[in-house]
Amino acid sequence: MSEDALYLFEDAVARGWHPFATTRPVGELLFGCLTLRARAERVLGVGCRGHLAGPALTGFDEPGAAPAVALGDTDAGRRIYLSARALLDFQDVELPDGPATLTVDGVAVGWVAPPGAPAPAALPVAHGSAPPFPGGQGPEVALGGRLIATVWELMAGNAERLRSDARTLWAPSLLPSDVRRVGEGVVSLGDDAVVEPGVVLDVRHGPIRLEAGVWVQAPARLTGPLWVGGDTLILGGAVGPASIGPVCRVRGEVADVVMLGYDNKAHEGYLGHAYLGRWVNLGALTTNSDLKNNYGPVRVPTPEGRVDTGLLKVGCFLGDHVRTGIGTLLNTGSVVGAGSNLFGGGMPPPWVPPFSWGSGHELTATRLDRFFETAGKAMARRSVSLTPGVREVLARAWGAAHRSPGVGPSEATPHP
Repeated sequence: MSEDALYLFEDAVARGWHPFATTRPVGELLFGCLTLRARAERVLGVGCRGHLAGPALTGFDEPGAAPAVALGDTDAGRRIYLSARALLDFQDVELPDGPATLTVDGVAVGWVAPPGAPAPAALPVAHGSAPPFPGGQGPEVALGGRLIATVWELMAGNAERLRSDARTLWAPSLLPSDVRRVGEGVVSLGDDAVVEPGVVLDVRHGPIRLEAGVWVQAPARLTGPLWVGGDTLILGGAVGPASIGPVCRVRGEVADVVMLGYDNKAHEGYLGHAYLGRWVNLGALTTNSDLKNNYGPVRVPTPEGRVDTGLLKVGCFLGDHVRTGIGTLLNTGSVVGAGSNLFGGGMPPPWVPPFSWGSGHELTATRLDRFFETAGKAMARRSVSLTPGVREVLARAWGAAHRSPGVGPSEATPHP
């Protein structure tokens, strides 16, 4: 990659991508087999030096991700500022040496700032007319792609994105003779990926890619399009279509799901049309609904009210560090905030504020010290620890949640 610096900035739309934008830059969300940040890096040939995601996330320093930085801390060399919601197609891009405006479908989504050009005082919203960048707007560079408007697009469009990624990124592999392939689609295996005898790989509707160190135990049926990140263990069941990030444990029925990474679903239970943040732990038989009984479009709760997705199948959106107890049931279109711990026999409400604790509708505010204690134990099982930056981001998110109606100290008693 070049010595230029890429910065992904978030507008008000991106900051509304609940429950994930509470604790991580949206550029670190997975779509297909790449995060939005990694995709932009690959297309532009420029490494990302940081996310401009606002004060709540400044200091985010998750290993393997770009950090979240303040606008005033960007480099003085040539910089490319790009909307975090810009999904770029694979293409050859040649950026001019001077200032330029980057567009997708005629809408400004970013700028090239030459060395010495001042940083902007603020970055404009990427879905409307944009003022010129300081130092001159320069020529327009049209990029192939589109702007993602809602977080559920990352779930609903994931299968097609995997098919598109496969055409560019995945090379076919030879399979062991004792593994059954159904269909003529591509199967691609990374180094040391293991598929046990008796596993069925169904590639009639899309390809399958297993990254390095993936282990698939029999009996299991994997259905493409499917991408499984490095060192993930598939413990059996019917898995796919899906994007499953690195170091996950997966068993049961999983369909049209995105798991960001380090997630644990090691037991039976249905997970469908869902998106999971990092470090989610689902208890045995946790199951979500993804279809209404009247077959109507699913409405997803947000802080501003319910929003009609226009989709018939929407499961759940679980933020980072969400945990569920045995037998937890999640309703259609549920949104569970980061750091929540749900258990007991009752079904929680469709909107669960961040850092909630309890059973059914009887939710209280979790204690921050208890949350960090449990998160530390869970992460240590994967030989990972909380970085100082991520710990501070989580603490800020907890503080913001306790200042919000419905979960503040005056409305809820922290659990013992």
